[in-house]
Amino acid sequence: MRVLFWGTPEFGLPSLESMRAAGHEIVGAVTNPDRPAGRGRALRASPVKGWALDAGVPVLQPERPGEATFLDAARRLRPDVSVVAAYGRILPRAALDLPALGSFNVHASLLPALRGAAPINWAIIRGHRESGISIQRMVAELDAGPVLGQTRIPIHATMTAGELYEAAAAAGGAGIVDVLADVEAGRAVETPQDETRATWAPKLDRAAARIDWSRSAGELERWLRGCDPWPAAWTTLDGRSLQCFEPSVEAGGGAEPGTIIGTDAVGGLRVATGDRVLRIGAVKPESRRRMTSAAWVRGVAGLKGARFD
Repeated sequence: MRVLFWGTPEFGLPSLESMRAAGHEIVGAVTNPDRPAGRGRALRASPVKGWALDAGVPVLQPERPGEATFLDAARRLRPDVSVVAAYGRILPRAALDLPALGSFNVHASLLPALRGAAPINWAIIRGHRESGISIQRMVAELDAGPVLGQTRIPIHATMTAGELYEAAAAAGGAGIVDVLADVEAGRAVETPQDETRATWAPKLDRAAARIDWSRSAGELERWLRGCDPWPAAWTTLDGRSLQCFEPSVEAGGGAEPGTIIGTDAVGGLRVATGDRVLRIGAVKPESRRRMTSAAWVRGVAGLKGARFD
């Protein structure tokens, strides 16, 4: 089939590779415009754009996916289907209806659970034991269309958002190929979602990722994993931010939440929470690389007894 692909980050690359390997023709790649990035704020192309340029696939970068000039250009590509994987914008009805056989989304949750922008992060933060991907036919309402296929992914005890992201991206690549084969053969089964079971996964940004040390150690352990590597859970000490990773829960407590109750050059950093103690295995100080917390504490004097804000 002729596929118009919509995506921006690395999440969509396995879907692109799998569809091409299955013999589908990627007639165009729609991705966000290049944005300033890095210290020099130079314009940076999205991973999807990079893939498309290497593959010789036409790239479309509308500021808004409802622009008339963009829609005209997309129609000229004569797509049979659109496949959307982390494009980052809501598609208007005119864009959804553009391909002859409709538009399909690779969503990183087991719908109707965790509709919205950050299902991978929230699956870990909320303590889900499994996540997955859903291939859904897109409708006007966000993530509410009928489901054509799902793949389940177990969430193990130390899994980070980054690890689940990679697993979901790979599962999405396999899942979309299976669904497109069913659509092409006319045997696809579309199962409506149960609206009574719908939950939401709102967008996470850096401001929202700040650590609230009054929460329980178990909650914070999931919070740190669910924000690793992005947006990265963080706190402050003496006005400087510190990103925190690789958490584990230990017995103890009694100190004011956020108090550093243990530092050593081998085991690293131990912090009081709302109940027990959270050991932090890795940190990233301002303007520095990520490192073990043991390495960080060796270079900072007077940490024990200090308190994170």
